[in-house]
Amino acid sequence: MAVENAKVLIIVNNWGIEETELTRPLRDLKAAGAQVTLAATTLDPCETVRHDRYEGETLKPDALLADVQAADYDLLVVPGGTCNVDRIRVNQDAIELAQEFAHEGKPIAAICHGAWLLVNAGLIAGKTASPCRYIAADIENAGGHYVDSQLTVDDANGWKLITSRKPDDLDYFVGAIKEALA
Repeated sequence: MAVENAKVLIIVNNWGIEETELTRPLRDLKAAGAQVTLAATTLDPCETVRHDRYEGETLKPDALLADVQAADYDLLVVPGGTCNVDRIRVNQDAIELAQEFAHEGKPIAAICHGAWLLVNAGLIAGKTASPCRYIAADIENAGGHYVDSQLTVDDANGWKLITSRKPDDLDYFVGAIKEALA
């Protein structure tokens, strides 16, 4: 499969998403020809933030989390933002989507706090990940291995996990997503 034929799902809560961790993968993948769907907890506008505190861009979601299925997509992206992921990691629809992607052997890309969802979904055990340092203990306590790296790609347990620490790592993160779709 090529990026231009890929279907990518990005999932978020409607508030507190780290702006560039959402907009950069969304726009770069669309520019590369991928069909990208932004699914949120509601159809209300998605309000992003910069550095978890400054108002960012607002985007309109394409779908509800409850209405999308892993079977319709090739890759899942989970942007960070402390407030975004703190809410989405307890959302049953988001948890089940992540589990479906992993069980179908499809890649999941999570940046910064995004890997928190995978902890709650029971998917991080046996995986090596490089999310933000603030959730390193959560990764380790869930049976994963935390590394402080710009990018980690792990194929353990039958599915590919792509993780990066922060917005400064977006070149590596988006590059790895494109490579996974190639």
